[in-house]
Amino acid sequence: MKTPLEALPEQVKAEAGVTEKKSAVPLIDTSKMSKGQREALELAEASRDPLDERGSFASNLFIGKFNFDRIFPWPAQSDDDRTKGEPFLKQLREYLAANVDADEIDRTGEIPQKNIEDLFAMGAFAVKIPTQYGGLGLSQVNYGRAAMLLGSWDANLTALVSAHQSIGVPQPLLLFGTEGQKAKYLPRVARKEISAFALTEWNAGSDPANMSCRADLSDDGSHYLLNGEKLWCTNLIKAGVLVVMARTPSKMVNGKERKQISAFIVDVDSPGLEITYRCRFMGLRALYNGIVRFTNVRVPRENLIAKEGQGLKVALTTLNTGRLTIPAACVGLSKRLADICRKWAAERVQWGVPIGKHYAIAGKIAEMAGQVFAMEAITFLTSAMVDRKAGDLRIETAMCKMWSTEATWRIADEAMQVRGGRGYETAESLEGRGEAGIPVERFLRDCRINMIFEGSSEIMRLFIAREALDPHLKVGGAIFNTQLPMSQRMKAMFGSGSFYSRWYPRQYARAHAGDLSGLHPDLRPHIEYGARTSKRLARGLFHAMMRFGPKLEREQLLLSRFVGIATELFVISATCSFAQYKIASGEPADEVLSLANYACRSAKLRIDHHFAGTAENVDKRAYDLTQELMDGKHASLREGIV
Repeated sequence: MKTPLEALPEQVKAEAGVTEKKSAVPLIDTSKMSKGQREALELAEASRDPLDERGSFASNLFIGKFNFDRIFPWPAQSDDDRTKGEPFLKQLREYLAANVDADEIDRTGEIPQKNIEDLFAMGAFAVKIPTQYGGLGLSQVNYGRAAMLLGSWDANLTALVSAHQSIGVPQPLLLFGTEGQKAKYLPRVARKEISAFALTEWNAGSDPANMSCRADLSDDGSHYLLNGEKLWCTNLIKAGVLVVMARTPSKMVNGKERKQISAFIVDVDSPGLEITYRCRFMGLRALYNGIVRFTNVRVPRENLIAKEGQGLKVALTTLNTGRLTIPAACVGLSKRLADICRKWAAERVQWGVPIGKHYAIAGKIAEMAGQVFAMEAITFLTSAMVDRKAGDLRIETAMCKMWSTEATWRIADEAMQVRGGRGYETAESLEGRGEAGIPVERFLRDCRINMIFEGSSEIMRLFIAREALDPHLKVGGAIFNTQLPMSQRMKAMFGSGSFYSRWYPRQYARAHAGDLSGLHPDLRPHIEYGARTSKRLARGLFHAMMRFGPKLEREQLLLSRFVGIATELFVISATCSFAQYKIASGEPADEVLSLANYACRSAKLRIDHHFAGTAENVDKRAYDLTQELMDGKHASLREGIV
């Protein structure tokens, strides 16, 4: 089945104002938005590349298209690629265990300089940088395996290494840099200098339209003058070079001013650049995060990354793959926590039996195990697809980041519950009274930030929802856009009506999951369920569009439920593909199936919960109550406190 856009006849596309790349007209009606809302949306839309019209496995779930053959058979890492990465991974594993005292780093809030230098020497800061620039030139899968090792040991080092490579200088230059920029900066950041990323400001985070940091071109055109201040710049305190997002002069588009954001490489030793503050946090106590101020900092024109106005595109594209580092680290941490709980459940005896024999604890540990298996499946499936350049994977990477960070937080929370008082007690205190210093409380503190940085869970849901709506907006968005002439809206109505009259009935037809003969019989029902449920998801999203029209984009909680359903379908599908790969590789089938079946059944329960919420919820009442609270009502809720 074709996507909605592919299925439209060329004449209908033209009448509806639809193009293959970007719509000739705005897809979203901004006429009733405030100036701030309109500017934020227009800036985001201008910086957004259209999703590949062929779609990806996850993106097609929203339109009732279930292409299991895109992710099955499992895209196994080649022997050559594994062999290429193994020496570094072995060295990293042994070094972490023998030389990195994670609890001491947590206590002091500092990573020993010797550790940083040793990691530079072994190439840990240059995993994906090509060898000609001093890097290791390894794959995304090998980078993910390195992040998994780091995540299982120390989150502070993980953040330092990850932010440097995933959002710092290396990734933007690999994607958008000129040969001159690569030759100048990649060798520096590969072996001797930490890099950082500066986007957030006091009034500009996920909404960059409020950005005030400016870069103005000099009169002779040789350099930019950078002025402003950036907050929460990760790695700043140790960095030698930054990627900085700043406003450049606006341009006129269709008679309206459009703000522009551009990306620059900035040396930390530049005159006028001042690090004014180091921020401290609940977890990641050795995070080198701070505030940087720019006062007439001269940035050579050749340090502009891509073109003026493409800064957000640089950031978003970089994050499309950079986001995979966090879920890979989450896999490592979650495996460590699950193993801690497994051992404790067998050792700790209460009421005459190990606590793992009690259903209350057994249920928690089973959920951990299933989620760890699924987390590894989606993360390394997507990583392998990145290596194979298997299309536009922005939805998959966002799902990996959102799902894995939330699952890891649940696992850490439950691990503390399983360990009880010993989970809440610090490793130092445990050791001080003669017990093993198992740092569950440190793991809990450190992993909480994962649901916030590099795109919060809420932003991930909105990001995925926007991409999910894209095919429908291209087909029918013009109908609801009051900025367009009525004649154009009417043409779009006839064109989209013709399409939907054919597309919609097919969402009730029997679903086909494809050839499943290569899949274990126990796994096939899960994939058949996925194919059926994808059609149900597509129907539900269409019904919501018909009900809310252009207001659907404001129904964020409703959209988040559709996103949740698609994400769980991705989890089920990746889990089954991964399980079959493991069985074929010789792992005990009964053990693999036990994990996979549990993970899939658990995901189905979450899908049921999401669907229930699309039919009946308290979203409007919740919104109204919050507005009352913001207006100062319900004073009794503020009584009796200090």
